[in-house]
Amino acid sequence: MPQSPEAATDLTNCDREPIHLLGRVQSYGALLAVSSDWIVQHASDNLLAIFGVESCAALGRPLSELISPEGLSLIRRNLHGLENRDGAVRLFAVPLRPRRGTYDICLHQSGNHILIELEPKHARSERDLMTEVYPQIAALRRDRGLTALARDAARALQALSGFDSVMVYQFQPDLSGRVIAESRLDGKNRYDGLMFPASDIPVQARALYKRSLLRLIADVDDPGSPVRPGLDDGGLPLDLSLAVTRAVSPIHIEYLRNMKVRASMSVSIMKDGELWGLFACHNATPHYIDYERRTAIEMFAHMFAYELSRFEETRRKQAESETNRLQTRLMAQMADGHGLSESLMAVSEDIAGVIPHDGIILFENDTFHARGRTPSEEEFRSLARYLDRSIGNGVHATDRLSAGHPPARDYAGRCAGLLAIPISKRPRDYLVLCRREVRDTVEWAGEPAKAMEVGPNGTRLTPRRSFEIWQETVEGRSVAWSDQELHSAELLRIVLLEIFLKITDASNLERKRAQEQQQLLISELNHRVRNILNLMRGLLAQTRSSARTMEEFTQNLDGRIHALARAHDQLTSEQWEPASLCALIRCEIAAYASGGAERLVIEGPDAMISPQAFTTMALVLHELATNSVKYGALKEPSGRVNVTLKEEPGGSLSLAWIERGGPAVTPPKRRGFGTMIIEGSIPHELKGDADVSYRLTGLEARFRLPAQVISSIGTDPALAAAPAPAGDSVPTGLTGTGIVLEDTLIIAMDAAGILEDMGAEEVKIFSGVQAALRFLEDNRVDFALLDVNLGEEQSIPVAERLHTMGTPFVLATGYGATPELLEAYPPCVVVQKPFSASSLAAAFTRAQAGDLTAG
Repeated sequence: MPQSPEAATDLTNCDREPIHLLGRVQSYGALLAVSSDWIVQHASDNLLAIFGVESCAALGRPLSELISPEGLSLIRRNLHGLENRDGAVRLFAVPLRPRRGTYDICLHQSGNHILIELEPKHARSERDLMTEVYPQIAALRRDRGLTALARDAARALQALSGFDSVMVYQFQPDLSGRVIAESRLDGKNRYDGLMFPASDIPVQARALYKRSLLRLIADVDDPGSPVRPGLDDGGLPLDLSLAVTRAVSPIHIEYLRNMKVRASMSVSIMKDGELWGLFACHNATPHYIDYERRTAIEMFAHMFAYELSRFEETRRKQAESETNRLQTRLMAQMADGHGLSESLMAVSEDIAGVIPHDGIILFENDTFHARGRTPSEEEFRSLARYLDRSIGNGVHATDRLSAGHPPARDYAGRCAGLLAIPISKRPRDYLVLCRREVRDTVEWAGEPAKAMEVGPNGTRLTPRRSFEIWQETVEGRSVAWSDQELHSAELLRIVLLEIFLKITDASNLERKRAQEQQQLLISELNHRVRNILNLMRGLLAQTRSSARTMEEFTQNLDGRIHALARAHDQLTSEQWEPASLCALIRCEIAAYASGGAERLVIEGPDAMISPQAFTTMALVLHELATNSVKYGALKEPSGRVNVTLKEEPGGSLSLAWIERGGPAVTPPKRRGFGTMIIEGSIPHELKGDADVSYRLTGLEARFRLPAQVISSIGTDPALAAAPAPAGDSVPTGLTGTGIVLEDTLIIAMDAAGILEDMGAEEVKIFSGVQAALRFLEDNRVDFALLDVNLGEEQSIPVAERLHTMGTPFVLATGYGATPELLEAYPPCVVVQKPFSASSLAAAFTRAQAGDLTAG
């Protein structure tokens, strides 16, 4: 059955109008289209009136024959501005022909042509435009809310443009528009707060608003001037999408006439690359603004968009601050032993303070918990199945639940809109906030529906003729969820997923993982026990070979084992993080010398040294202390040991061990194991230096610890009587840009903050391998921190890419540097979770120094 014309007509008729192919320009400017060899291919009929040259005489001639050499040279010098797809070159007050005054010029690329638009320059203002624009920008106030900011902008633009009225028009999610501010010379508010349907600005018009940011219609009754010839050699009309003088669609002219508007100007408001809204300017009489002033107005619109972004960023930070306080309350509840449901219900009022709602539901482990005005459990179980089918992993919000879930009509009085926060993967658990129905009256600028009429081109939709207020009563909807509330909900989702529900998920998976965890622990224990046994075997063999009696053998072996045990105790007390060198020295002296604290003097700054260095120094200091007790200064009651620590250029540390007051010292007749430890451990294991002198006045030993084994220098040695915890200060040393690859956002943010405190200029955060690899395709980074396990994938491809690029990186893992890990990854430094500022600093110090041994 054939379709009637009325049935075939819909809102897309307007969307299909070729408004960029009208083949005409407005009369205030002329247009030339030249080929790549600067031959004129098209010209507007008004070229004679504007430029003093007949359009037919211009066609086929080189541009150099029409304009002055100086003008042509200026145009050519500025062509680099056309490199971008939508790039345009703007030149103001340019002399092009003798005795014709000056012109404002716009150049842009259109297919194979360069379009040159000319507007005669009228009397130039003696006042610089920037002196007008800057005060208007400075007057924008975002601290009083969006409405005040938009109102200030409307007033400023009216002052700059001279239009009778200026509206700030914001696009809504359904592409309809709302006027959020209006400034009129008559002081009235004709359209403020009114809605305009999406069909008033068709799809192709919105697309052009994104490409060409300012559009002036100087006179709606201007017939315009045709561009000759109408088609190019390929039979296609000239694309005037970016032409500033482009003529106006007949439908839009009809629309403006219905509004009683004789001139208009629209200025796009772009935010985050998308069309946020428009400045809509109207005038009751024809009104022309020269191109230079229009460019200044366009700059003002950019600055308004910047202030708008700053305003929304302030609101986002406020949401984050409120969510952080909420997180603290939740953590306190759970720390007191309360379960998830009890904790969330206990802080429901705090949640309402951040995201206002009428009821809250927690659906966890197939258990229903509710407070306030909500659907019943039976109603919600049906709703939960709808949510499972309809939403992804992110927050889902609607102010009209019944549109997607028709049964919700029955309980709209309790829940007409909802905000659902999925807080687990499978099976789905939800935190749901409900809002009751609020009947509202929406005011439109005229009836949204458009009339149809039959014209010479058949049935078409016509622009509305009336813009009197038309009211629509809205039912079955709640108050809409604001962007700030949605941002808070997303932050809350992250808090629940990343902090609390991982504990719940771990509990649910504990039985399944028990066997795997046991095997992992056995393997790790086996690895560590083998290392310990190898170390003990070496100590046993070397001590036996250097001891002369069984008693000496027993004492030496026992002392060395205890030295390692004390070092291990101090390290494990700090979660295997860098520990105090001064504390280790005092610990060894106190273990062997009576009144050790009084017989030891430490001067200079303390140092926090890496676990690897700490174990090595424990053995060296043990040998020094025991030798001093047996043969040196600590053998006599009057003997003293002076230890001097000094930071060297490049971040290394010198340590001088000077004994005085003991018996005369003679060099050993043979090099025993203890002497080899003192003289060889630091050079061999730490790549440092050691020098031992046996002077008559006492032993003097001098060592240099390299910078890569030192986390920080500067602690007062008097405070190092016990193992010193890592301080809050973070050593600097990083520069440039880095990345953090970590699937837990809270951990990633913490790591990024630490790296920035260490000196990094910028740290990018990624949660998945592919996102990180895409970033590395186009960007170089100076360092990286990679989590090993990222949910269902590992970071090995990113590590291999960084290794190929020569970028130092550190692996973060809760299992330490296992052999399997080191075999799977390129050479790198491993830091164990949970890491701290000091452990990360030490790890990156080693990574940047090229010390890629496991640690």
